[in-house]
Amino acid sequence: MSLAYFWVFVFLLCAGMPVVFALLVGPGLSLALDGQEAFHRALLSRLYNGLDSFPLMAVPFFILAGEVMNASGVTRTLVDLSRTLIGHVRGGLAQMNVLSSILFAGLSGSAVADTSALGKMFVPAMVQAGYSARFAAAVTAASSVIGPIIPPSGIMILYAFVMNVSVAGLFAAGIVPGLLITLALFAVVAGLARRRGFARDAAPAGWPARARAVRRSLPALLTPVILLGGILGGVMTPTEAAAVAAAYALALGLIVRRSLKPGDLARVFTTAAVQSGVILLLVGAAVSFAWMVSVSGLATDVTTAIRATTDNVLLLLLLVNLFLLLVGMVLDAGPAILILGPVLGPVFTELGVDPLHFAVVMCVNVTIGLATPPMGLVLFVAASVSGERVEALARELLPFLAAEIAVIALVTFVPALSLTLPRLLGFA
Repeated sequence: MSLAYFWVFVFLLCAGMPVVFALLVGPGLSLALDGQEAFHRALLSRLYNGLDSFPLMAVPFFILAGEVMNASGVTRTLVDLSRTLIGHVRGGLAQMNVLSSILFAGLSGSAVADTSALGKMFVPAMVQAGYSARFAAAVTAASSVIGPIIPPSGIMILYAFVMNVSVAGLFAAGIVPGLLITLALFAVVAGLARRRGFARDAAPAGWPARARAVRRSLPALLTPVILLGGILGGVMTPTEAAAVAAAYALALGLIVRRSLKPGDLARVFTTAAVQSGVILLLVGAAVSFAWMVSVSGLATDVTTAIRATTDNVLLLLLLVNLFLLLVGMVLDAGPAILILGPVLGPVFTELGVDPLHFAVVMCVNVTIGLATPPMGLVLFVAASVSGERVEALARELLPFLAAEIAVIALVTFVPALSLTLPRLLGFA
């Protein structure tokens, strides 16, 4: 079988065809040109098999939980909690933006959802407080990539599905890297606050005010505790935990807070269904494409080429990091995981790299790619929310991206950062 399908796919992608269609049309057209139409049935069969998976049901449930939390105003309680904790430090609103992202990560697991939800609140507030819209949008975009790294994470579920690794182990492996990115962003904001003379945005909150903020946000903060406790404790599978999270979010919005009205449910469920449909169709198309990669021998050719480059695993990890960052500039995280995971993962596993370690390296890389110009999806969402041009926003993002790339290097070359917690929990 020729490799024409790959070049057809690349051409269609560069021509602007949506990724999901390029993944299907490329192999289909190539098979027709090669006179191998008999394989079309196998291609469509893989598409269906890619969707017919119980673990993948976690994705729409997590999306639904995040949408319900947004619609019920839970995000606001997390912002209020951030304000009472660190709103008084220099550049406090920017620091609150970062802290809110890590709190919101446990609810949505989506960088795009974080950028949209938090950007609509923080960008206008920061502009009103004297920050530039460009800086406010840059902080929002840079911190939103924490969402898919700290569990629950949609892209980690996708990686676990295509590479047959433990979802719970991958969730555990993502906690420390996510916290490291948070600390790095705090440091960048603090440095820029001193250099640019940002003011303190609020007076220090007293302990009674902080206690009230914690009490109001406690139901939202319990969501990741329920999720991770159930998954890491072996009580629930990720799919069951996602269903519980969605049910908990509905109960919280409809019964406890009463901020979600029954009339809002149609809109919330429709939004979640559309987002889920896009992701799951992409998964099915990527599984078909991955099958073509396997039977055509492309995966073997890539493995041979990588191993022929050098025997130094550290150098190979450096090269694959650079490659994944470049991929992240032009390809969304989900397609990158689904297309490249089956190609690159086995190569590094054979070279002695722990599967969970490489999974985290890949997930962190492609997630940060969401905020990397020229095609980072989060970049465009932040530009839309702020009204700033993408080019100007990209320049403001540079110090944040430098800090995140430094964290990638740490996670890559110090495997203990991502593997210690899974090992303690018995997943690695």
